[in-house]
Amino acid sequence: MKIASSNTNFNSRVRLEGFNPSKGLSRGASKFKEISWYIIKVFFFLSAIPYPTNFKIFLLRLYGAEVGKNITLKPRVNIHFPWKLKIGNNVWIGEESFLLNFEELTIGNNVCVSQRVFLCGGNHNFKDPTMPYRNGPISLRDGCWVGACCFIGPGVCIGEDTVLTVGSIVTSSVGPNLVYRKGNSDLMKVRWI
Repeated sequence: MKIASSNTNFNSRVRLEGFNPSKGLSRGASKFKEISWYIIKVFFFLSAIPYPTNFKIFLLRLYGAEVGKNITLKPRVNIHFPWKLKIGNNVWIGEESFLLNFEELTIGNNVCVSQRVFLCGGNHNFKDPTMPYRNGPISLRDGCWVGACCFIGPGVCIGEDTVLTVGSIVTSSVGPNLVYRKGNSDLMKVRWI
């Protein structure tokens, strides 16, 4: 199918038929474990029914997650690979958050992940025509607060006690003790003086 382009003299170099889904991604579990997790996730995590957090934590641990104490896990939280997830103590994870943890995702102690946050440990190398994976770990250090609707990309570490304001787009690491806004107008200032 030919689609009109704004520049008729340009031919696309992208060749997605050459993409190899097994290159650059270690799934970290057997096919059976992954399929069974998806079934559990659909019924107990993606549901709007507020199943008890302790029951959901039991399921996460059953699938290899390391989870601390005093966790609040709201409904409709999408966790891709629990066997690549570490959650500290006293953590809140808000409704409709998406934890796309193709690589290790570490959430420290006393961390708040607000509603609809996208922790995206997966990406593609757009400079290669076959667009292979370019994934990375994500770390949310102790005391940080990720505001609603934030995006955090692969390879990012959010420092201790840092606040990411609502809707921030974060593609590189942010130091400790900051209030950080990334978007139309950037802002960075000290949180605690």
